[in-house]
Order: sequence, then structure tokens, then C-alpha cells
Amino acid sequence: MHRIKRALDYWFHPFDTEHFTLVMTILVKNEIDIIETNIRLHAALGVDAFVVMDHKSDDGTRECLEALAEEFEITIIHQPDPVYKQREWMTQLAHTAYVKYGADWIISNDADEFWIPDEADSLRDLLAFRGSVLTCTRKNMLPPLDVSGSTLPFYASEYCVENPLNYGDFINTHTNVNMLLQKIAPKIIVNPRGLIAIKGGNHKAKHLYDFSFLKPYEKIDRLKGITVYHYPDRTYEQFESSVLHRKQMLEKHPGTRMGNHYRYWIKAYEEGKLEEIFSNFLFTPQQREFLESIGLLAKTARPKEVFTRLLKLP
Repeated sequence: MHRIKRALDYWFHPFDTEHFTLVMTILVKNEIDIIETNIRLHAALGVDAFVVMDHKSDDGTRECLEALAEEFEITIIHQPDPVYKQREWMTQLAHTAYVKYGADWIISNDADEFWIPDEADSLRDLLAFRGSVLTCTRKNMLPPLDVSGSTLPFYASEYCVENPLNYGDFINTHTNVNMLLQKIAPKIIVNPRGLIAIKGGNHKAKHLYDFSFLKPYEKIDRLKGITVYHYPDRTYEQFESSVLHRKQMLEKHPGTRMGNHYRYWIKAYEEGKLEEIFSNFLFTPQQREFLESIGLLAKTARPKEVFTRLLKLP
């Protein structure tokens, strides 16, 4: 029945450009170092509510979310299933955002990603229109230069991967390549009215739009004005925790689909070489200057400026 209602809403629901509802969905697992900043920044940028699924965190993430729920509109779903089901869970979160909050737009997010307008101070200014599926450019951010052994926060980074490398099949046979420099897929914002499923790590969506002969509104393959800044490797401790999580997944469920680079990192951890892997993400000043000179890296002050100004961070 809800699918029929959603299909009817796809065709007939009016969109109020002044009072639409913007909801962000996030799937988390041990994100204590970044989840509070993520919630606070996106709330400051105009997100009305959050639907967050916690997948068995044991580092304080769940308690942090519960505390934030006293301040912000947050629905927390505790997920005990040991088998990771990202597509199913993110689609569930989108459905919850639609039913509970009447979401007009849903940002499908990860805890280490920040959706920052290129110029404005509100995401809402760029989403005040009726649409179906939008994709936004995503860029990897390098860790702050001296992050190992220092207390610099992740948002202090000013280097992004501007023109990433397309490793192609090379990455399947050369697992020691620097993953920060690889080409990464964009991320999506979806209209839940007509949504069938979130797909491919929040990179795609199966939507009624694609199956309708008449299309009441637009599908935008690349929305200009919003950049998703991705901070995948913030500190060695966080990187090690991520690798350990995947190691445990493989031990409990050997058939789990996982990239070759994660398997390589797990082996490096077992051999005591994981810190060497992480050091490859940092780059020396000379390396950064060279990569900037050939256009692979670029300096960007925008995310740091937004973090420090809107959240009054040091």
C-alpha cells in the first residue's frame, strides 16, 4: 500500500519552495570522532531532521547520538544484524524519513562526508525545486599534514583530490596503490516520492522516474553548487579501527563482499605494517607541491572556513 501512496505522491504532491522538508540519513559504525560534527554542521546548513542507523557501535557513538537527539530532531534506529546490508538499510532509512518527517528531499550520507554549498550558507537555497534524483560531486580530502602524532582536527585539511586517478582494473592487481587519489563516485539526494531503492553505496537510486513514460519533474545527473567533501582517513587510530571492523566481518562472514584494498590492509595489520600504509596517505610537503603542480591536488579553504565559522571551531 505504501508503494502505491508513494507513486501517487510522485505525481501529485505539491512542492513548497519556501517550506519543504530536508532530511539526512546516515548509517554509522563506531564514528565517535566525527558524528557530532557531522550532525551539527548539516543542521547549521539547513537540514531539518536526521534518521541515523547505528550498526552495533561500541565506542560511544550510540550514546553521542542519544545526547544529540536532545538538541536536534534525530530518529535513531539500532541495527543488531551482524551482516552488513547497506542497500537494504539505507532504503529503510529513506522510507522512515518519508513516513515520519514527510521528507521532500533526502540526503543519503556517510558519517565522514560533509555536503557544503560552494558559496551559500544553506543547502536549502540550492534545493528549492521539485525533482527526483540529484547527484553531487564528491572529493577526497587529505589528512592534515602532521596528523600522525598531532592533535589537528580532520577539518584542518586544506587539500582535496581535484583530478583523481582512474585506476580501473589496475587496482585489483596492485592493492598497495594510494586509495585517496583514486576516482570516487558522486553521492545522491533523492525525492522519496517515487523512490524504489538506494543503490551502490549511496551513489545511485532506483526511482519511479526511470520507469515513467511521462516525467513530471527533472532528474539532474550532476547538481552544481554543492560539493561533498570526504574525510575517509582522519587519524591512524580511526583507520586502524575501520580495518579491524572489516577484519572481524570477514572472520564471521567469509563471503562478505569487500574490496581488495581492504583485504590488503587487513593483511598489513596482521603483519604489523598498517602504520606504514597510513603514512602513505599523508604526503610530504614536497609531494603535495608536486601533485598540486600537475593538477591532481588542489588547495581549498572552503570546507575549513565553513566548519570554523558556522560551528565556531578553532
